[in-house]
Amino acid sequence: MKLLRQLLPAPLLSVMLFIIWLMLNESVSAGNLLLATAVALAVPWYSERFRPDKPRIKAWRTVCRLAGVVLYDILKGNADVARRVLGDETRLQPRFVWLPLDLRDPHGIIALAGIITLTPGTVSSELTEDRCYLLVHALHCAADDEAALIVDIKSRYEQPLREIFE
Repeated sequence: MKLLRQLLPAPLLSVMLFIIWLMLNESVSAGNLLLATAVALAVPWYSERFRPDKPRIKAWRTVCRLAGVVLYDILKGNADVARRVLGDETRLQPRFVWLPLDLRDPHGIIALAGIITLTPGTVSSELTEDRCYLLVHALHCAADDEAALIVDIKSRYEQPLREIFE
């Protein structure tokens, strides 16, 4: 078991690297399978020393549920952004909003910032030094909708991430 852990320090990362390599090359030839295996073994093994604290995922069901929510929001957000950008630009109300964070795990905060950035129409742009606030730019957010945006992000993304990492 210890030997396996040394060869595969991050099994999930290895699987993802293997799949991504094959997808990027659009081929499952013998050579690509060999290269995908080499990348999947070498990158996590080499980069392990740069990860002093490893994430501890506590709720795998929540990970799956959150992935579904994020995928849905990405699809919905693409349609919404296209509609807004192709429409009357004067109706856009871009705004920066400070999101107060209850999430304290650094892996969870990184995941939250990534999810916000992946979702069309929003971008996370800054984290305060004390990790208590995340600055989010919304493509369209009326002044009276700031509270609704905060509640939406906290309930859809931050709360599941707290279940997963804390």
